Amino acid sequence: MQRVEITEKLRSAILQHFHLLGHSVLTEFTLKTGRRVDVICLDKNQHITVIEIKSSKEDFLSDQKWPEYLEWAHQFYFAVWEDFDLSLLNDTQPCGILISDGYQCHLARQAEEMSLAPARRHSLIQRLARTAMDRASAPYLGTGHSV
Repeated sequence: MQRVEITEKLRSAILQHFHLLGHSVLTEFTLKTGRRVDVICLDKNQHITVIEIKSSKEDFLSDQKWPEYLEWAHQFYFAVWEDFDLSLLNDTQPCGILISDGYQCHLARQAEEMSLAPARRHSLIQRLARTAMDRASAPYLGTGHSV
């Protein structure tokens, strides 16, 4: 299976997993820093979770930006394919690990709870709302899905 296909299947399983947990989810969300997270979730208690999809060992080893995401979430997870070498993630605390077969997600390691400054959380939630609204209205405005 190609990396693109693995990534898409992982994304689908993650979205379903967090939706079933009662979270609202967005993909490809750009933070104020300009970095783009793969998946960001917001639960009813305004708890923010970021998930970084890693489709292969090479994908993980070539990514040096993931630590920058930690200050933008209450929890951070890596989502990996079921045959991913989990020993590569041994030194990634406080990050959690989700394993998927492309249909369901299994929690391999719970993410530690991190603090998120109230002002940053408030600003982030506002940006999440605006992005979701812009994406929802884009087909009707003829602007496509470019936010």
